[in-house]
Amino acid sequence: QVQLVESGGGLVRPGDSLTLSCKVSGRIYSLYRLGWYRQAAGKQRELVAETISDGARDYGDFVKGRFTILRDRAKNSVELQMNDLKADDTAVYYCHTEGVTYYDGTSYPGDSWGPGTQVTVSS
Repeated sequence: QVQLVESGGGLVRPGDSLTLSCKVSGRIYSLYRLGWYRQAAGKQRELVAETISDGARDYGDFVKGRFTILRDRAKNSVELQMNDLKADDTAVYYCHTEGVTYYDGTSYPGDSWGPGTQVTVSS
């Protein structure tokens, strides 16, 4: 079992910056995917940004260079640096991981989610 804990959400104004952090706890040897999704009220959950174990990164189309995902493999943590925030970025942001390998050699190929952190962009 892994536990994902997000932090850094809050209320900001349009054009502001915000950084979200996520720490994955457990006796983890590696994580295949680690990243962020978001869900706005009345909408489906969507990919914001994720990293793959080989170093590749993927961003949602709406990001358009405004967000940067940074992964710390040693700490099993990930940050999402968000710049030029817009009202449309208002959502609950969820940390996500997929494909956990533990030090004891066992693995869990499925998804794990954090409880989410609210980001509200409003003037």
